[in-house]
Amino acid sequence: MAGMSRFAILLGGGLAVTPRLRRQIAGARVIAADSGMKHARALGLVPELWVGDFDSSGSELMRDYAPVPRQTHSADKDATDGEIAVREALRLGASEIILIGGLGGQSDHATAHLGLALHLARSGNTCLISNGTEEAYPLIAGSYEFDFGPQSRLSIVPWSDITGLNLTGVKWPLKDKALTLGTSFTMSNVALGPVNLSFISGIAIAIAYPTKID
Repeated sequence: MAGMSRFAILLGGGLAVTPRLRRQIAGARVIAADSGMKHARALGLVPELWVGDFDSSGSELMRDYAPVPRQTHSADKDATDGEIAVREALRLGASEIILIGGLGGQSDHATAHLGLALHLARSGNTCLISNGTEEAYPLIAGSYEFDFGPQSRLSIVPWSDITGLNLTGVKWPLKDKALTLGTSFTMSNVALGPVNLSFISGIAIAIAYPTKID
């Protein structure tokens, strides 16, 4: 986005490299978090910084990316390598952050990434989490437009009670809907084209499986 400083953070989860993902990270500055460096070659990226305790990077990665500046942290640290990488991106002026490889894998880490994305959104930063075929967007009260491609599956997962939810461009549109935390009412909708979404209060995560990956 114009006027934004975009950073891609390479995390250790699984990744499918798609043209859509390449477009999303085009021009981004890159920071790798520990074993997230394994995605650098597939994406054709050389990170400007590599952070972590390096307990899961392996000797091959350490050798192949020896020239990349490292910021080493103790294994007894009070934050994940991914959160440390995000802190560094913010320190360097990031206003848009893409967490690459942040979904799937260990549930505790994936859930922490979703919470981190919501924190970023509430702080005024744009955030996307992607593994190439699955995308997650933090939502705070306001309006959004997405283009996932027709027939993409889309779920809105409330992380609090939600009021005034409007959703168009989908198989099952909604108007001025209230959601309670824990409801599955808004799971597995289907995009018919561009999707427009808005709500008045609350926080949520939009999770999509785009068909528009080329």
